[in-house]
Amino acid sequence: MQNGLPGMKTPPSYAIASVDHALRIATILQLEGSLTVADVAERLGVARSTAHRLLQMLVYRDFAVQDERRTYHAGPVLQLAEHSRSQTSLLRTVALPHLQRLAEIVDESANLTIRTGANARFIASIESRQVLRVGSREGMVFPAHRTTGGLLLLAELTAEELAGYVDAYDEDPGERPDPARLRAELARIRKQGFALNQGRSERGVVAVGVPVRDADGVVLAGLSVSMPSVRYDRDRLTSLVATLHKAAGAVEADLARV
Repeated sequence: MQNGLPGMKTPPSYAIASVDHALRIATILQLEGSLTVADVAERLGVARSTAHRLLQMLVYRDFAVQDERRTYHAGPVLQLAEHSRSQTSLLRTVALPHLQRLAEIVDESANLTIRTGANARFIASIESRQVLRVGSREGMVFPAHRTTGGLLLLAELTAEELAGYVDAYDEDPGERPDPARLRAELARIRKQGFALNQGRSERGVVAVGVPVRDADGVVLAGLSVSMPSVRYDRDRLTSLVATLHKAAGAVEADLARV
């Protein structure tokens, strides 16, 4: 969160801006498939010359490739299956306008999250305009059971799949969720149709989310809003969930049309 509240995932004290920029570009290329120099400059808030140098270094190290139209794509080091990449890119593109409207309506930050294995990855984030706000999570990765979107996606797993998810943390017992508690929580999420996360992924932050489904009812992502806990009012929960469901429905309708 902005204003220095403690978080689960904080940048190292020795963070180097150019390294951080390069890693963010690599993440975007891997998830979305293509970028131009202008795209990178806008997304990172840097000069085009800086964006060009960063992209050229990624090309040199095979993290990116440039086509004849001077568009950059994920290189051999990053390449995912073409279908997977295009699906994530399409989901993000369709959802962004609705995330923007959602953030404006509730005046809190809005996020779109997918699950990649044991992790939840934020593929889009729109910050609130308030001074005290939850900052952008775009590109960040957390254990799925610690995020609102991740919980919504885990709630769709079969008992066998969920057991496999829990077992994935056998080598990291400090992060391994309690199976019985997690099953009970996911059952509650399935029944109520939303997830409430109070300080689970970051102290001082509350998030509420609902699933985004495809035409067959399969959950593709979690759509959520996050806010400082000092601003969370439980009496607003019902209206927040209703607004989230409306936004998720709009995303689903647009996905069905493309």
